[in-house]
Amino acid sequence: MSRKARRTADPVEQKIEAALDPGRFVSDRACFSFVGDLEAVEHEVAERIHVTPARAIALYEAFLAGCYEKANEVDNSSGSFGMFVTSLYCGWVEARQAAGAAPDETATQLLAWMDDDPFGFSYQLEKDAAKVLDKAGLAALASQVRARFDRFSATRPEAGTGESLERNPARRRWADALRTVYREQGDVNAYVGLAEETGLRAQDCHAVAAMLAARGENEQALSWVERGIELDKMAPHGSWSGRDLATLKPRLLKELGRDSEALEVAWAEYRQHPSRYCYDDLMQLVPRTEHQLWHEKAIEAAMGTNLHSLIELLHHTWEIERLAELVRGSADDALEAVSRYATEPAAEQLEKTHPGVAARLWRALGMRIVNAKKSKHYDAAVRNLARARRCYEKAGLTADWQQVVSEVRGEHHRKTGFMPSFEEMVRGSGDGVEPSFLERAKARWGHGPSLPSPDQ
Repeated sequence: MSRKARRTADPVEQKIEAALDPGRFVSDRACFSFVGDLEAVEHEVAERIHVTPARAIALYEAFLAGCYEKANEVDNSSGSFGMFVTSLYCGWVEARQAAGAAPDETATQLLAWMDDDPFGFSYQLEKDAAKVLDKAGLAALASQVRARFDRFSATRPEAGTGESLERNPARRRWADALRTVYREQGDVNAYVGLAEETGLRAQDCHAVAAMLAARGENEQALSWVERGIELDKMAPHGSWSGRDLATLKPRLLKELGRDSEALEVAWAEYRQHPSRYCYDDLMQLVPRTEHQLWHEKAIEAAMGTNLHSLIELLHHTWEIERLAELVRGSADDALEAVSRYATEPAAEQLEKTHPGVAARLWRALGMRIVNAKKSKHYDAAVRNLARARRCYEKAGLTADWQQVVSEVRGEHHRKTGFMPSFEEMVRGSGDGVEPSFLERAKARWGHGPSLPSPDQ
């Protein structure tokens, strides 16, 4: 009986194939663990970069090929698998550089992968690749991206209008890529020239200001910040760059020795957009002896603003009494509308001192999921409601908890993916989530024979 002999693979290649687990579909819930296994193998490949770089290159290419082959078997809703593939590209670049490979060839291959990318793994790859490319690599990539940009610029209108970017997505794509590379190179002149050619934006002013500030040219950086702020004011809805510019301006003023002006600018920005981030920016500029005074001013100025930002701010500054008062005075539907990134930390902070208030936040977290019919997260909703129950009971508010139970049963009894776990939790048999293997084992262990003590 004859049988084809199988070639003995490199041990690391065998680990790559085992971790990719061909033929098994990876659900969204399992994706994080799956990627963790892949990262463990990639770590072994990375260790070879400075020992046997040529072999590391081949392993990275094999890993990339395997990931693309596996892509149809992975639910990448979370994006974690795509981010992992991006990290492989960056490892490949580092291996190429360690091996002394030609920078032009490295850039050519990166762009070829970006052109042929059915799963979008290399979308805007230049942003990550530019961070690991050395000086020669950045120059090669800049040259080739510039050539692509010029190829789509034959019919461009007068410089500075930016109209062709709207009409020509390919030109816009390579203009953005070129901005990224110039910014990583710190090439102010090239960046400004490109921005003026394609239409200067607020984000361009911030990028130029940041490059100038990194070189210690703070006066010039400040002038670009002020120019960017004016451009942002002309935009219909403003931009994230406006916030970045507003944060950078007082820092530059302080560097220039204009401390009182820096504080005035930061205070004006905080009053317009009170948040934990603006608070931190403001307090960095406040003299140490005046911290408490400015803290009180900042908290008072923020009251009555956006509920999400206010909960975050009060949690961040440990204003527990004010936070509890705010939650007490907020309607249930208003609390449900606040993101869990604000309410969950606040609920944990309030559990010990204000369990009844914390219960309302845990309830809001659970009901937010159930009302939105996010069936993937029903287990999290049950856990949140279980914590609400414990807090209600700790505060002696069992009637309030029973009201929550009645509300859920009345409005959500048809959600068969949610109600069984919820009812199990209500009966007191747990949090409505299946215990792990070890949890079940530890629970049964107490019913077995007693172990002898160390002294026996």
